[in-house]
Amino acid sequence: MKNKVLLIEDNQDIRENAAELLELYGFEVLVADCGEAGLNLTDLHPDLIISDVVMPGISGYDVFNQLQEDSLKKNIPFIFTTALSEKRDQDIAKVMGIQNYLIKPYDEAELINCIRKCLDII
Repeated sequence: MKNKVLLIEDNQDIRENAAELLELYGFEVLVADCGEAGLNLTDLHPDLIISDVVMPGISGYDVFNQLQEDSLKKNIPFIFTTALSEKRDQDIAKVMGIQNYLIKPYDEAELINCIRKCLDII
């Protein structure tokens, strides 16, 4: 059975490239172009969520916070991907409980290793 990954990314090129990469590695990929669409797709029970932080409307932080309020979804592993590379931004994510923070541009190995670690399939 394939692991289901929800990818929330507003940049079309990044979204398409990441989705293709994940499919090549055998993941079932759900894609959303904004936080609101991503939240709606969480009803399909992804095994992992990868979300951009800065998006129009609902940010990645907002997506994460809303999921924390849902007892059925709060334990879904979550990876932030962002161009926000300042230590302060990373500290905010850690305080929120985000342990997985990839700075764009990340490479293929970084993303796949992070996913495998989150899903305990190393």
